Amino acid sequence: MKFNTKTIHGGQKPEEATGAVMPPIFQTSTFAQSSPGKHKGYGYARGANPTRTALENSFAAIENGTNGFAFASGMAAIDCVLRLLKPGDEIIAGDDLYGGTYRMFTQLFQKYGLEFFYVDMNSVENVTNAITQKTKLIWIETPTNPLMKIADIQAISSAVKNINTAILIAVDNTFATPYLQKPLDLGADIVMHSATKYLGGHSDVIMGALIVKEENLAKEVHFIQFAAGAIAGPMDSFLVLRGIKTLHIRMQRHCENGKLVAEFLENHPKVGTVYFPGLENHLGHKIAKKQMKDFGGMVSFKLKDESKEATFKFLENTKLFTLAESLGGVESLVNHPVTMSHASIPEQERLKTGITDSLVRLSVGIEDIEDLLADLEQALSL
Repeated sequence: MKFNTKTIHGGQKPEEATGAVMPPIFQTSTFAQSSPGKHKGYGYARGANPTRTALENSFAAIENGTNGFAFASGMAAIDCVLRLLKPGDEIIAGDDLYGGTYRMFTQLFQKYGLEFFYVDMNSVENVTNAITQKTKLIWIETPTNPLMKIADIQAISSAVKNINTAILIAVDNTFATPYLQKPLDLGADIVMHSATKYLGGHSDVIMGALIVKEENLAKEVHFIQFAAGAIAGPMDSFLVLRGIKTLHIRMQRHCENGKLVAEFLENHPKVGTVYFPGLENHLGHKIAKKQMKDFGGMVSFKLKDESKEATFKFLENTKLFTLAESLGGVESLVNHPVTMSHASIPEQERLKTGITDSLVRLSVGIEDIEDLLADLEQALSL
């Protein structure tokens, strides 16, 4: 099946008991057994639930994996990946990460003996030069949050595996979605999503996802999911499965609107730097063009007046772009990374990568583009 068909039919089949086209919401904690240990494939809902299974099969299908796993949040999914490791193991991550990921790395798992090293993944050599005998995981975010940096997944995966095939490559594919790029096809071992974002697509659910292609790794992930218990519930699973069915048509509009917003900002007299991989002057444009189908709906920028006052004035006066956390929904959102999504990163570390008071992040929705541009224009003109 082609991708657009997979979003609707991938890993899916009518429910066996009734023939329901959409899987019912199996709102149950346990399942009857005919004899001790003998059941119809489901024993206790922490281990598996039919609604969640349908969603996990969809995850696997759209990312070209063998197994998908649905978690209570994106952070729960990342937590599961880190639980594959042991004290003394080293992780190499990009220097521009979602603030929640950085917080988990530094404030939770570092104290349990994991060591994290942050490099600019614009260069493959920066990654390979940081590898030691203790390196067990490469954590890639591309495009990055919030500076839209691009890492060459295929080149990094190939170079790392040439050094040590046992090192795991994990990619946070939240910004791109499988509509735009498929990390498993490019050499990664694990794909992670905050399914809260584009996969759900309607800002009404919190969920995380992991997708893998190797069976032994899948068994390890499932054991951690079952033992630690950070699972997605059946109602949330139903909502995200429903969201995935329109992922392809939503992403088309997100991409169209994102490009036009970026071009508008690039030519606006009050705007300084624009961060969008679809712009030809973007440092990672060529790599993005190679590994992505399009460039997504996330755009960041800085005002020429870099004062906090000017930035807040803009943020407080948008009408259609709602000032809020999160991204990837059908509605447009505006975010101030320093005080919102990346507030947990120390100021000194933020400034090293360019996350300043004047940085604004837009999640461009699927509204009429003329209305979105008019909203930006009126907010910038105040």
